[in-house]
Amino acid sequence: MNASLRLGLTSLRAHRRRFAGTFLAVFLGVAFLTATLVMGDTLRASFGSMFGEATDGTDAVVRGADAITTPGEARGVRRPVDTSLVRTIERVPGVAAAAPSIQGAGQLVGSDGKPVGGQGPPTLAGNWITDTRLNPYRIAEGRAPAKPGEVVVNRGAAKKGGLKIGDTTTLRTPDPVEVTIVGLATFGGQDGMAQVTFTGMTRADAEKYLTARPGQAAAIEVRAGPGVSRRELVRRLSRVLPEGVEAITGQQSAQENTDMISSQFLTVFTTLLLVFSGVALLVATFSIYNTFAIVVAQRTRENALLRALGAARRQVTAVALAEACLVALTASLTGLAGGIGIAAGLQALFPAIGFPFPDGDLVIKTLSMVLPLAVGTLVCLGSALLPARRAGRTAPLAALRETAVDASGASRVRAIAGGALGALALATTLTGVLVSPSVWLAGVGALLALADFVVLGPVAATTAVRLLGAPVDRLRGVPGSLARRNALRSPKRTAATASALMIGVAVVSLFTVFGASLKATMDQTVSRSFAGDLAVSSPSLGAGGSGLSPRLAPALQRLPQVATAVGLGRGVAEVNGHGRALTVTDPEALARTFDLGTVTGSLRGLGADGIAITRTEAGRQHLRTGDTARLTFTDGRSEITVRAVYGRSELAGDYVITRAAWAPHRTQDADTLIAVTFRPGVSADDGKAAVRRIAARYGNPEVQTRDEYAQSSAGGIDMMLTLVYALLALAVVIALLGIANTLTLALHERTGELGLLRAVGQTRAQLRAMVRWESVLVAAFGTVGGLGLGAFLGWVLVKASDGAGDTAFAFALPPARLAVVALVGLTAGVLAGLRPALRAARLDVLRAIATE
Repeated sequence: MNASLRLGLTSLRAHRRRFAGTFLAVFLGVAFLTATLVMGDTLRASFGSMFGEATDGTDAVVRGADAITTPGEARGVRRPVDTSLVRTIERVPGVAAAAPSIQGAGQLVGSDGKPVGGQGPPTLAGNWITDTRLNPYRIAEGRAPAKPGEVVVNRGAAKKGGLKIGDTTTLRTPDPVEVTIVGLATFGGQDGMAQVTFTGMTRADAEKYLTARPGQAAAIEVRAGPGVSRRELVRRLSRVLPEGVEAITGQQSAQENTDMISSQFLTVFTTLLLVFSGVALLVATFSIYNTFAIVVAQRTRENALLRALGAARRQVTAVALAEACLVALTASLTGLAGGIGIAAGLQALFPAIGFPFPDGDLVIKTLSMVLPLAVGTLVCLGSALLPARRAGRTAPLAALRETAVDASGASRVRAIAGGALGALALATTLTGVLVSPSVWLAGVGALLALADFVVLGPVAATTAVRLLGAPVDRLRGVPGSLARRNALRSPKRTAATASALMIGVAVVSLFTVFGASLKATMDQTVSRSFAGDLAVSSPSLGAGGSGLSPRLAPALQRLPQVATAVGLGRGVAEVNGHGRALTVTDPEALARTFDLGTVTGSLRGLGADGIAITRTEAGRQHLRTGDTARLTFTDGRSEITVRAVYGRSELAGDYVITRAAWAPHRTQDADTLIAVTFRPGVSADDGKAAVRRIAARYGNPEVQTRDEYAQSSAGGIDMMLTLVYALLALAVVIALLGIANTLTLALHERTGELGLLRAVGQTRAQLRAMVRWESVLVAAFGTVGGLGLGAFLGWVLVKASDGAGDTAFAFALPPARLAVVALVGLTAGVLAGLRPALRAARLDVLRAIATE
């Protein structure tokens, strides 16, 4: 083994340029994976430290015992706590201080008239707690609010909104409240809790604007006296608390907040990055395999000589694996350092672009170092295993032949196996999306399709390159004809080189098709379900925003231009034990503005004890019109009668109740959307102008036509695609390096041939053109294959999503975006061929002819 290592090391020193592409592929994949893991560890530790520091003075939290959680939400809605409990708590032995914490949604309006935040993280408002140890926020500038209308805002929100002490602005609660900023605050030493905005009000203002009725709070913060531990304090409090109210330690509360951010944001964020790390490493696998396959083929005589001198097969194999191991370890170790550097750079960059990345040292855990090192090493060794075994099978007599080239191509066995695998992939996929809808079957079919593309690559390469190269042959003359023949020389090598780019293009195409389908689905949903002329909304993502004032819809209804203005609010309850979101609205007006499909029963008679549900949910809950459903709200249970079953949920939601039914259980009331229908004869411009004038008095929400609303609702999809394209750029770069490395190695084995071409009159420009067009043909094969595979997988994903939910998904192919993807793929081919073409053109003719 020592001899194998020495031979491998000697070979690497002599031919280190051959492995430059492999080194870069492993380095980039490992660096991306390392940066992802280090960023995740750092963010978790930073948020945990920030919450722990901010709540260090809170020893116990008294809150509602039960939380109602709806699907897709990590943190449930809890019952408010009666503020009169503060007096009871203060009399408990060991309690030093207690203060109610009133919290709700509150969105500041910046100096430019635009809302601050709302693009994901919550926008909060609450009472300013005067006990400095119980308040997680600290006054950094100015003072605490003392009079009605005075507020303290976190410094990060003030910077983002261009606000300063003394400014007067609007706070949407969702009713617009004019406030004056008298102080700026920090949270745990930071300008805020990540990108969460906070506005601190007087307790009277908080009760007035953030609760349904005075005397309610989200929780009560408690501080222990000297010598009383947190657990002991919780035990003492639990003895005096009424039923439905619990006490937890401040440490538990901080951990819950950290876990919430981890589950809602960090898990999604790091999972997304890990997926793209996996794609990058998959692309690198093809590039690495191709490099070692070519190198082994070029060293046939060298390996045969080793066999002739007495080396065993396993020793020759060990030499090749030793080279791969040395490359893997060197590239992976360098990738670890590069990944740490990337994480440090992102830590400095993200706050500048508004991304929540708290200050603090990078957290580098053992797993975050060991895992990328192991993955990089295994990927490199696994990719080199087959070429290494092929090297070990070299016969000693091969030393008497000329240097062999990897000319293996499209065998009949490969064609039959690929055809069988393709039929199995197609059957599995169609079964999973059409016959018996199953996301798992569709996923298995998609993976089989991907494997089939790899197996059939050499079979398809010959035909594909002939077809794609025909225009090049006609338009570029002899250089184009030679480029096509060179690409056809080794179909297996061409396919392996193109496969790396194919994977990258396929994933880009998949997300492009799925994104276009989501936008088409949204447009279809709005066009089919929304019969109104205008949509009034408060745009936000995630938990951000404050919603719309529930008084806005009645104000719009009084306009002479408006026939119907219906607001859609949101409530939460458990329906027969399952947490569900409720749409709070006027059911009759809802039916006039939205297409609910076929309605069984009557929407007019819901009243304060009735509910309407979709046909799908009625089937799941085993309910029919006239049945009684048990609804559990945060403040108790209620028996409610199913008075209507409707066909379409989409924009209207699965459960509809009246405002009268929701009023006894509501906390902070808000609408998420107001649909407006004009009276006959009212023009769109006149109606929109009238609605805007009224809406301006209620925080100036967006007023959009139906088409504008559909486009804005799908606006987040473009943001998602931009992020996807940026992340997948790494995979394309690795594929580009693979093409360049393959061309460089191929030119090395064709040195004599290139010298002869130059000797018989080929110019340097023609030689460069020949190499570039060969690169373009390989890239074109990978791009076309990737576009086809990506479009197919996009269709599978859309159909699988269609079967998994109530919304009817629309499949859409965006030709313009896919054309851009194709152009990027071809451009990658041009770029990949530049350096090999320049090196080939610089060859000395006489030396090239003399090369064996």
